[in-house]
Amino acid sequence: MTTDLATFAHGIFDAQPFTRFLGAELTAVGPDSAEIRVANRPELHQQHGFVHGGVLSYLADNALTFAGGLALGGDALTAEYKINYVKPAVGETVIARARAVATTRRQAVCQCSVFVVRDGTEHLVAVAQGTIVATGTRQGEA
Repeated sequence: MTTDLATFAHGIFDAQPFTRFLGAELTAVGPDSAEIRVANRPELHQQHGFVHGGVLSYLADNALTFAGGLALGGDALTAEYKINYVKPAVGETVIARARAVATTRRQAVCQCSVFVVRDGTEHLVAVAQGTIVATGTRQGEA
């Protein structure tokens, strides 16, 4: 992946007010992949003390969109996605890793695994799949 594409991805990520509000970080990008992390804190919990499903959903959705956008070479939007919660999220950090598994000129089908890090070990807490569509704005265009 070119540095320009990484700079493009980080520019879009940094422009998201909700992402800044959550304190999420885009920690890795590849030509068809992305990793997003957020530190767990009490404000992100639901009533049982687990990381709220909405936080897990945000991470999956955003990671899917970045993986798809990178695979498509430009800005992108989520057309649809589905998430399955497989285990309560309890731990220090939540990580979403997504990759494009099939790409055409206009869309990418992507998969994401969401993990929580507890005592230094990653535990799967959710899986998601989505269709990401190109907006028509390519990397380097205004």
